[in-house]
Amino acid sequence: MRYPEAPRLDLVEDLHGHRVADPYRWLEDPADPRTQEWTQAQDALTEQVLSGLSLREEFAARLEKLVHAGAVGVPVWRGERAFSTRRDPGQEHAALRVREPDGSVRVLVDPMQLDPAGTTTLDAWSPSWEGDRLAYQVSTGGDEESKLFVLDVATGEVLDGPVDRCRYSPVAWLPGGEELFYVRRLAPDLVPAGEEQFHRRVWRHRVGSSAETDDVLVHGEGTDPTTYFGVHTSRDGRWLVVSGSAGTAPRDDVWIADLAGDAPDDPPTLRDFQVGVDAQTAAWVARDGRLWLMSDRGTPRWRLAVADPEDPATWAPERWRDVVPQQDGAVLSDVALVDGPDGALQVLAVHAVDATSRLSVWAADGAGRLVDVQGLGVGSISGVSAPPEGGTTAWVGYTDYATPPSVLRWDAGAPSALETWEQAAVAGDVPALSVVETHATSRDGTPVHLFVLSGSGVADRPRPTVLYGYGGFNVSLTPAYTAQALAWVAAGGVWAVANLRGGSEHGEEWHRAGMRERKQNVFDDFAAAGEHLVAQGWTTHEQLAVMGGSNGGLLVGATLTQRPDLAAAVVCSAPLLDMVRYELFGLGRTWNDEYGTAEDPTELGWLLGYSPYHAVREGTAYPAVLFTTFESDTRVDPLHGRKLAAALQHATSAQAPILLRRETSVGHGARAVSRTVGLAADQLAFLAEHTGLAQP
Repeated sequence: MRYPEAPRLDLVEDLHGHRVADPYRWLEDPADPRTQEWTQAQDALTEQVLSGLSLREEFAARLEKLVHAGAVGVPVWRGERAFSTRRDPGQEHAALRVREPDGSVRVLVDPMQLDPAGTTTLDAWSPSWEGDRLAYQVSTGGDEESKLFVLDVATGEVLDGPVDRCRYSPVAWLPGGEELFYVRRLAPDLVPAGEEQFHRRVWRHRVGSSAETDDVLVHGEGTDPTTYFGVHTSRDGRWLVVSGSAGTAPRDDVWIADLAGDAPDDPPTLRDFQVGVDAQTAAWVARDGRLWLMSDRGTPRWRLAVADPEDPATWAPERWRDVVPQQDGAVLSDVALVDGPDGALQVLAVHAVDATSRLSVWAADGAGRLVDVQGLGVGSISGVSAPPEGGTTAWVGYTDYATPPSVLRWDAGAPSALETWEQAAVAGDVPALSVVETHATSRDGTPVHLFVLSGSGVADRPRPTVLYGYGGFNVSLTPAYTAQALAWVAAGGVWAVANLRGGSEHGEEWHRAGMRERKQNVFDDFAAAGEHLVAQGWTTHEQLAVMGGSNGGLLVGATLTQRPDLAAAVVCSAPLLDMVRYELFGLGRTWNDEYGTAEDPTELGWLLGYSPYHAVREGTAYPAVLFTTFESDTRVDPLHGRKLAAALQHATSAQAPILLRRETSVGHGARAVSRTVGLAADQLAFLAEHTGLAQP
């Protein structure tokens, strides 16, 4: 193919003794006329190639139905009201609703009513303890720069906002709905240039007052600029728990404040609960007055324990009293407190075994497991919820590869069973789907679990196959309704999901086995998964494609440069690819605990060992590659896709195309459903073209 001209700079830097070339440094600047000209030429080339793909329209038609399946969120009960999100087929975004005591349902926040163009997303929401007020956050154009509002639930009147700079802000209400704790970044003129994305603080805010002049600073001075904070209040308003983690580090500090007798204008006195410890602990004071602790401290597969918030002597880990101890082969992921039939407090606990959810009931006094809940398939529990005031009922979010996010109901009167509470609608025909679980063996002998989706569940003959992975940031790839997978299987292909090291499928040890100096394990796991699919007869190397986004984009970028022979086609979406300079852009600085930093000589060596941009070799026959980037992405800068696309176009000796597909007015996260259809159709049609998938 004739690719747009991309001049190569003779730029080589000496970094801690490493000679590091960066010939496409100029592509980092989107305002550079050369970048703009090159990008426009890439747009034209990509559209020319994609428009000629034989299955583009067929995939678009099928995805138009499958993507528009509904989705129902787990209800959050406050007082007599239940708050939840729902998206019905045909809707671009989920709307936030409230279910009143009489059973009627009203929409409170609909992103499409706020912005008919569909570029506004609902980022977060939190009702007051009484359920009469709602704090919600929205952003526009994919920038995720949330603005906070407060509305009156009964009337829909906006009482407060917009309060800007609230990206990733939790909200914790005080009783009465007049005050809340939240997280907000400092004003840009108060931070060093280039650090506007950081410097968060915890504030106490009175609804209707000025956030600029009246908020009370609670915590954050003197902490790492990249720290993300969490806040939680007790139902009676006495206790405040603040947590903080530097970037995405798998450890957090936790502080507890007794608010009894504090004046609203005085910062609360925060006492150290867990500070400077290499562990994660979620802490809250529940209705029984105990301090509940869900933690991986000394238990990498997590446990649930209790302590006394009034007695710091019980805060030492050896004094914690286990309620749900760490389980062999299972990872604790969520809990809800419920009342048993006799009124005794119980715990509904969610565990994952090989990335598949299990539900069980435990005695809150530490007496042990009471019952296992039946009726779940090979699927995922997205959350469990129960009224904070108590009750014998809980709600369970559930999804699997063929079931859109829905809600089940659990009741203490029949503790081993579940019933449907609110089922999401399915748009179009969901194809016959079989899920096979299997294990590959990585280079060092580690078993790697895979879900293999197909029409028959049998490797009767090699078929075009997509292998998907992520492998990082403690993210677990659990079964979930996936329109792309269903569309691919409906067309006769096989879709596989690999549970790689770096995720949380087997707890924190599994995560740490795939981060920092051990990152190569992730790429080895993925290659082993691909080889396993070939060896088992599901596919061939000529029919195999690999796909990933964000950290998964790094995964497939490293795979295509380390093992260009593994797969015939690659989709690399919103990727990290220049691992020498990733910290300089977007939120990259918050990820150096996951990857390492180029400022450290040893850690730079780790990064150069796999950085895809620096691993490109001229004359190599690279597979077909489609990069998809989003111009409003404030997490992973699109420069990564531009630079590796240019490098591969220059270096490849193969005829397979290297394409860059970009979008504007969308970012890294949520988007309108219609925008999803176009992107997914192009990705699948591209993979089909280069793996030999033909429409049945």
